[in-house]
Amino acid sequence: MKRILQPVLRSLLLLTVVVAAVVAMGPPAAAQGDSTSHYLLMPLVFDKQQPLQQPHDLVPQSDGGAQGLDLNDRWLHMARQQWGRVHDMRYRLMIEHPELVPFNEDLLPKPPKEVVVVADPSLAELQVETKNIDSEKFKPADRREVKMHNWLHTFVGSLHGTQAFISSNWYQGGENNLNLLADVQWDCNLNQQLHPKWLFNNTLHYRLGIATARGDSLRSYSISEDNFQFNSQLGYKAVKNWYYSATLLFKTQLLNSWVTNSHDLAASLLSPGELNVGLGMTYNYKDKDGYKVFTLSVAPLSYNIKMCRDIVGLDPTKFGIDAGHHTKHSFGSSVEAKFEWKITPSITWKTRFYAFTDYNYAQGDWENTLSFAVNSFLNTQIFTHLRYDKSRPWNKDWKYWQLKEILSFGLTYKFATK
Repeated sequence: MKRILQPVLRSLLLLTVVVAAVVAMGPPAAAQGDSTSHYLLMPLVFDKQQPLQQPHDLVPQSDGGAQGLDLNDRWLHMARQQWGRVHDMRYRLMIEHPELVPFNEDLLPKPPKEVVVVADPSLAELQVETKNIDSEKFKPADRREVKMHNWLHTFVGSLHGTQAFISSNWYQGGENNLNLLADVQWDCNLNQQLHPKWLFNNTLHYRLGIATARGDSLRSYSISEDNFQFNSQLGYKAVKNWYYSATLLFKTQLLNSWVTNSHDLAASLLSPGELNVGLGMTYNYKDKDGYKVFTLSVAPLSYNIKMCRDIVGLDPTKFGIDAGHHTKHSFGSSVEAKFEWKITPSITWKTRFYAFTDYNYAQGDWENTLSFAVNSFLNTQIFTHLRYDKSRPWNKDWKYWQLKEILSFGLTYKFATK
C-alpha cells in the first residue's frame, strides 16, 4: 500500500507547488506574451549550487529599470519578476525535495537520434531510418603547431615626396621643385616570451632625402638628408622592468654632399661619424595591447668617439674634432629614451631623445615623427629633429642649436614576424 501511495503523494505535491506558483504569478503568461510558464513545467534539472533565498526574497527588487530606455519599461520589470519567481521556486523545490529531481546536468539522457522517413513505392511502405551524418563535413580543424621565433623582425620602408610646378609667368614668381625622402628601418629583437630574462634589441635605420637644387649652378640636385644609424641594447633582467644593460650607437652618412655653387665637400662617408658605447641600466615597458612602448637607457659609464675620415677636403673642427685630427675620444655619461604611442588606429607618434656629456661639453638629439595613415600603404608624416652640440662652432643666429623639419606624403610598406 505504501509503494502505491508514495508516487501519488509526490505527484500531488508537485502539482500543488505548480498551482501555487501560477496563482502567485498573477495573469496567465500567455496573456502577457511571456513563456515563463513553460519553463516552470519543464522537468527539474540540477546544474549548480546556489544560495537558498528566503521566501520574501523571491520577488526581485526593482533597480529603477533598464538604464538608457526612454520608454515605459513596466513590462521589463514584470518579466524580470516572473522569471525570478519561477527560477527560485524551481530551485527551492529541488533543495527541499531532491527526490523529485530526475536529472543532473552532467547525467542528462542522450538526445534522440535524428530519423528520416523513406517511401518505398514497390512495397507501398514508409520506412523510418536513422539519418546518416556525413563525418567528412564535421572533421575537427587541423591543430597546427604554432612556431615560436627566437627573433622578431620588423621592416618598415617608405618613399615620400613633395612636388611643385610653377609656370614661368606666375605672378609671384618661384621655381619648380621636387623632393624625395626614402626611409628604411629594420628591427631585430629577441623574443622575450621565450627569453624573459634577456633584452636584446637591434635597429638599423637609414634616411635619404634628395631635392632639386635650382639655385646651384653646378648640380641639379642636393642631399637634404643622409643618416645611417645602428642602435643595439643588450640587457639581463635585474628586477621587474629593469635590466643591467650595454648600449651601442653608431651613425654616419653614406653619400657626398656639397656646398652650394662650390666644389667643396660638406660631408661624406664617416665624415662625420660617431660611435658610443655605454654601460648602465635599461627600463623597458610595453602595455598589454602594444599601443604604448617605452624604453629608457641610462649609462653612467659611456665612451664616445667622433671621427672625420677626410680631413683634407673637410674641416674637422666643424664636427667637434681638433684641427689636424681624425678622431676625438671622450668619456662621460649618456642617456637615451624612446617612446612609441599608437594614439588611434591611424595616428602614431614616435619620439627619441639622446644626450651625451663628458662634463666639459654636451650634445643631444630630440626626434619626433607623427604619422597619419590614409590606408595600409599611404600616409602623411611630420618629422622634426632638434639638435644641440656645444662642441661645434658658435652660430650667431642659432648658437649651439640646430633644427630640421620635414612634412611629407607617400607610400609606406610594413612587414613583421610574430
